[in-house]
Amino acid sequence: QVQLVESGGGSVQAGGSLRLSCAIAGFPDWGNCVGWFRQSEGKEREKVADIWTSTGGGTQYYSDSVNGRFAASLNYARNTVELEMNRLQPGDTATYYCAADLRPGFSSSCEYTYWGQGTQVTVSS
Repeated sequence: QVQLVESGGGSVQAGGSLRLSCAIAGFPDWGNCVGWFRQSEGKEREKVADIWTSTGGGTQYYSDSVNGRFAASLNYARNTVELEMNRLQPGDTATYYCAADLRPGFSSSCEYTYWGQGTQVTVSS
């Protein structure tokens, strides 16, 4: 059974940094891509990043709201996908989710069928 588990959330002051991790259990490969999403109260879920695990992490996408501040990467030693978040702002406060497209091979489109439970990030001013 595939499970995604996020960790690393917490509370930080504006301008600070956090690193989120997404561990994928129950699957022997990296699949096609992993995405990071967030949802704050009263708002729709927003995608913040994709990282194509099928290319070793070399292909990435970031939303305009986080581009230049957030960076996704693969941690082969820990078998996790990570999201480094820098220069955090109160507007980044949300529950962050990772999702996985575990299809074999490369596809330019990511189809997320596995989701984690989320980790809370709170940024105070």
